[in-house]
Amino acid sequence: MSRVLGPTKTAMLITDVGLLLYWAVVFAGLIPPEYAYRDYTNPILSDWNHSFVPLDLAASLTGLASLCARAAQRPLMTVSLTLTSTAGLQAIAFWALRGDFTLAWWLPNLFLLLFPLPALVVLARGGERAPVSR
Repeated sequence: MSRVLGPTKTAMLITDVGLLLYWAVVFAGLIPPEYAYRDYTNPILSDWNHSFVPLDLAASLTGLASLCARAAQRPLMTVSLTLTSTAGLQAIAFWALRGDFTLAWWLPNLFLLLFPLPALVVLARGGERAPVSR
């Protein structure tokens, strides 16, 4: 397995399954609103949190598909990693604009923003030609 893409695949699997579980738990009502986002009485923040559903699902589903695909692995991985990083950036930008630097929000979103970047550089350069899992 490749030096960059191997660890990235592991991070993708954990992240993609984690995002799907997070939304399943949120929609099942198992996370009290005060833990889902900071100002749970503010419907705008609730809507903001839920606005990530399409982005997170697209990132997770393309990521999981890339881990199972052979022929389309590179393009699916590129799309998934780009969407994942975008989700992290979107959240970080929002909390920065609000002046809210709570580590509970920043750490997972910095992870989402940053972990895809090394693999995206490798994929964009066309390096590590055969990231197909065996």
